Amino acid sequence: MAIDEGLLGPVEVREIAAGLELTPTKRHGQNFVIDPNTVRRIVRLAQVSEHDSVLEIGPGIGSLTLGLLETGASVLAIEIDDRLASLLPQTAAQRMPDRAGGLSVVHGDALHVDLVSTGSTTQGLTTMVANLPYNVAVPIVLRMFSEFPSLERGLVMVQLEVAQRLAAEPGSRIYGVPSVKMAWFGHTELAGTIGPNVFWPAPRIDSGLVRITCHAPPDSRAGRTAVFAAIDAGFSQRRKKLRSALASWAGGVARADEILDLAGVDRSVRGEDLTLASFVRIADARLDLPPA
Repeated sequence: MAIDEGLLGPVEVREIAAGLELTPTKRHGQNFVIDPNTVRRIVRLAQVSEHDSVLEIGPGIGSLTLGLLETGASVLAIEIDDRLASLLPQTAAQRMPDRAGGLSVVHGDALHVDLVSTGSTTQGLTTMVANLPYNVAVPIVLRMFSEFPSLERGLVMVQLEVAQRLAAEPGSRIYGVPSVKMAWFGHTELAGTIGPNVFWPAPRIDSGLVRITCHAPPDSRAGRTAVFAAIDAGFSQRRKKLRSALASWAGGVARADEILDLAGVDRSVRGEDLTLASFVRIADARLDLPPA
């Protein structure tokens, strides 16, 4: 499909921005996709179809939004910039009139907005798709998957370094808190890289596509909040052995040793050596000790 049949190219993106007197800002991570082929690649990798209800974070000008609507899916978009949030329905109506009815837009910060209070229909969301700035990418992704358990999968575009951290495996130098916490919600993998030239303005670095395939959370008596607290503690001092890193969380090194022994985890390992399953056992084992 040619650009003038719906999707936005570089000329259209700049025209929309000029009409709003909008200068993209680093604060909001505004790097707009200007290449229709990249949009369709993202939509294809996200496996979006007419049967999906998509949660889109940071639609911006609407390049990716139009690509999602093109499939026939419904889209609930959260946009932090009030000018862009107001214009997005108009852009959809002009560029894709047959699909625009499937779009709902919420003006708000994805880290804090309460979608229920806005009257948005969030039941049945199946897919999350997002183009996220690096400084808020991880907390936004974790929040969305924790709040909307109906999500079956997701595809997020982030700075390549962040993408690699999200998809890292145990034992890797870049394996850390994001890697382990994402494993609670699903299997995470790198799905590709995207160069800077498909964005306006062009960033100085490549971006990475991260695909999340959701699964049921692990069986844990302690629960997600407690497991995540154990993960945070386990990586709080990366150069120290796990028993020392967990000391403040456990109530002292001796108590950390008791918890690790009860969980069947070697005291001498470091956080980056452990899978999510090990952290679940650690959090659960803490429940079995009497109060300090």
